[in-house]
Amino acid sequence: MLLEICRNGRVAVKNKGDTTLNYVIPLTQWISQDLTWCNSHLRKAGTAIDNIDEDFRNGLKLMLLLEVISGETLPKPDRGKMRFHKIANVNKALDFIASKGVKLVSIGAEEIVDGNLKMTLGMIWTIILRFAIQDISVEEMTAKEGLLLWCQRKTAPYKNVNVQNFHLSFKDGLAFCALIHRHRPDLIDYHKLSKDNPLQNLNTAFDVAEKYLDIPRMLDPEGEAYRRKWCNHTNNECIRDIMITVWLTGENKHNLLVNIFVKSDLINTPKPDERAIMTYVSCYYHAFQGAHQVKIQQQVTLRTLRSLAETAANRICKVLKVNQDNERLMEEYERLASDVSIDFVAHTMLLDWIKKTMPWLKNRQTDNSLSGVQKKLEEYRTYRRKHKPPRVEQKAKLETNFNTLQTKLRLSNRPAYMPTEGKMISDIANAWKGLETAEKSFEEWLLSEMMRLERLEHLAQKFKHKADIHEDWTRGKEEMLQSSDYRQCKLNELKALKKKHEAFESDLAAHQDRVEQIAAIAQELNALEYHDSVSVNTRCQRICDQWDRLGSLTGRRKQALNDAEKILEKIDILHLEFAKRAAPFNNWLDGTREDLVDMFIVHTMEEIQGLIDAHNQFKATLGEADKEYNSIVSLVNEVETTVQKHQIPGGLANPYTTLTASDMTKKWTEVKHLVPQRDTTLQAELRKQQNNEMLRRQFAEKANQVGPWIEHQMDAVTSIGMGLQGSLEDQLHRLKEYEQAVYAYKPHIEELEKIHQAIQEGMIFENRYTHYTMETLRVGWEQLLTSINRNINEVENQILTRDSKGITQDQLNEFRASFNHFDKNRTGRLTPEEFKSCLVSLGYSIGKDRQGEIDFQRILAIVDANSTGYVHFDAFLDFMTRETTDTDTAEQVIDSFRILAGDKPYILADELRRELPPDQAEYCIHRMPPYKGPNSAPGALDYMSFSTALYGESDL
Repeated sequence: MLLEICRNGRVAVKNKGDTTLNYVIPLTQWISQDLTWCNSHLRKAGTAIDNIDEDFRNGLKLMLLLEVISGETLPKPDRGKMRFHKIANVNKALDFIASKGVKLVSIGAEEIVDGNLKMTLGMIWTIILRFAIQDISVEEMTAKEGLLLWCQRKTAPYKNVNVQNFHLSFKDGLAFCALIHRHRPDLIDYHKLSKDNPLQNLNTAFDVAEKYLDIPRMLDPEGEAYRRKWCNHTNNECIRDIMITVWLTGENKHNLLVNIFVKSDLINTPKPDERAIMTYVSCYYHAFQGAHQVKIQQQVTLRTLRSLAETAANRICKVLKVNQDNERLMEEYERLASDVSIDFVAHTMLLDWIKKTMPWLKNRQTDNSLSGVQKKLEEYRTYRRKHKPPRVEQKAKLETNFNTLQTKLRLSNRPAYMPTEGKMISDIANAWKGLETAEKSFEEWLLSEMMRLERLEHLAQKFKHKADIHEDWTRGKEEMLQSSDYRQCKLNELKALKKKHEAFESDLAAHQDRVEQIAAIAQELNALEYHDSVSVNTRCQRICDQWDRLGSLTGRRKQALNDAEKILEKIDILHLEFAKRAAPFNNWLDGTREDLVDMFIVHTMEEIQGLIDAHNQFKATLGEADKEYNSIVSLVNEVETTVQKHQIPGGLANPYTTLTASDMTKKWTEVKHLVPQRDTTLQAELRKQQNNEMLRRQFAEKANQVGPWIEHQMDAVTSIGMGLQGSLEDQLHRLKEYEQAVYAYKPHIEELEKIHQAIQEGMIFENRYTHYTMETLRVGWEQLLTSINRNINEVENQILTRDSKGITQDQLNEFRASFNHFDKNRTGRLTPEEFKSCLVSLGYSIGKDRQGEIDFQRILAIVDANSTGYVHFDAFLDFMTRETTDTDTAEQVIDSFRILAGDKPYILADELRRELPPDQAEYCIHRMPPYKGPNSAPGALDYMSFSTALYGESDL
């Protein structure tokens, strides 16, 4: 047979030595189908090829393809990238093909490495012949005849199907559908198919085979896919310019045409290609023959029919009782996960409660007042004390029931229980973890918000106090500066007015710092988003505007006095001296009074001690201030003496200042009264901080006892849970003793909660005497309770496994010792590699080849049904007991029912009531489906379907 790849990108097929053209094949169609067949096998090894003449050049994927389709292992390939490495790998593959009795003609490793498309396609067809078609054997016929006979036998019962060949018989698609329906009737409804709709029949068969049988779509009903591929390659110079000739020689090679991949247009072609359909049908043959299962039935021989019936009845009672218990546990789990009733949210789901609680914990909106935040803090305390503890108990009970149920299902050889969607233990655990994170964040936010609002209130009061003092000082100043009194004054009066104005300027400059302080406080209140910032800004703006006006008015009045100075000259030295000294002293008095009544906020002993030390330093300066006061008052006394002596009219009025000796005396007296009051206030705050320090020490002392106790208990429980101490009963007894001790220790936690509440009420935000916080102690306490409950549940399940499987304590100790030996981190679980090492140490043989890995993955799927990536001890123990003990199977239960039914394929209700206890007999009667087989009696029940359902997927 001659095969030519022409310039127009098509393959011409001729007889050798003949110029007659048999037919023309699109090259892209040939390559595409070849590529599809190779990838259908390569994807089993997790890989694929994109270019058939490039991806096989290094020989690696060619060797992998041969290993997959043959099931054998080829020699180890060379991993180098040099040409001789590639040739060596391809030669290994060609040697393997030759070892299977295949003669390769004109196909060498160099051509494959060089990307020779002709030789590569010829090699692939040779592989298909050897491993996909020649292995088919039916009644010692040839591959083609045997495959045709197999198709005829399988499709014989089907209407409109008459398989006589591999071209026209498959053109309408019904033969493909019949083959699938014969082996997998659940995939195709054959009776709805019509011979008049071949396109739908072919697409149905090809789609189902590709999706459910892992058979690639090698054929196309109308060839549209290949026409599209051909259009995409018509401009490919690499195809149009190729002209190659393929000679296939040797015995019968002229009959094995390479056009196996041509004429995929089944509908529009008068005679579809026979070898393309034969190759595709061979995939059906291998798929269905490989899926055949052989049932192994155990022969039961008993002495008497009655003893057989008793054994069967006991077995059925045992199975039904286990199934009933499991159903009750499932219903209890669903009820606990779905319908709970507590005070906080009645009759709601646990997950719904968490979802409803999360928005409240994430809400960060307040009325921006200290009282509002304190109210939120009290609500959070109520939530922690009353609403959450019942939910913690409920969550623990859910986990315990779920673990017990799964253990019983494994022990009874039942499928693992899968809760309904949204009720998985992982769903509840994830939601619970999010809840705890939100709680911590919410409490931290409350405390920081209280600190911020407390500072805001302090700043607001400070702003009001300073603004009141400033407004008192400025009251009447504008009217005074706008007055024209100097126009009617005498010289001495004018001089007095000028000096008075100079004193006022000095006083005005002294008040500049106060105005700046008021503006700075207002700016800080705005930055901290004070709730009444509007009124603060209004008042601050009013003060600043007034201050600007005072400055302007002061400058104009000074200019007016300077203009009048040329006319009026007389200065009263005593009044001027009084004004100069009284003004700063008065300013000092005002500042001192302000400081003595200034509010403060402290949180530590160091801060209050610093204030006390500063106050003591201030008191040390009172002596000098008293001297200054007496000196200023002596000036006034001297003025009075001079006026009385010289009878100066109006001489007592000081023209330079509005301050008087009485004002100074009043303020000085007030300062002397404020000093002891300040002492009292500071001492009261000192006592408060001392009390806070005592609370810190009390909490630290108690926390430093409770924290290590919890950690010690946790370590002890973990040690018991590792099975390192005594028998299972001893472990269970010690765990329950620890449980009682933990509950007896709860008053210490409650005492800590009371101290913690007093600390929060005292606005104490840090404690340098301990690294424990109430939150960490709460979490540790809850984790300890959870660990004890989980370990008790695991030990009880181990006892149940040991007793139900009849394993000895020595066997159990051996299993535990092996498990613990490979559990290096003492986590109570093994990784897959650790589990494999543990099995090997127990004498379990696991090969290092591909089959050994497959066997290990099968075992791993049993012990890690949920694919968590870890093997827990209870699953490990269950697997080991299965390997050493016998368990009931569906076939044994069916044989038991058959004995009760007298070898009939069905059983009657009266026979069940006669042989089984009443409750289990009624359970079977209500659960067994009616028997639909031939020659059935009225009321016949199908015990086979019922028994199968007990060990497979079912609503039971």
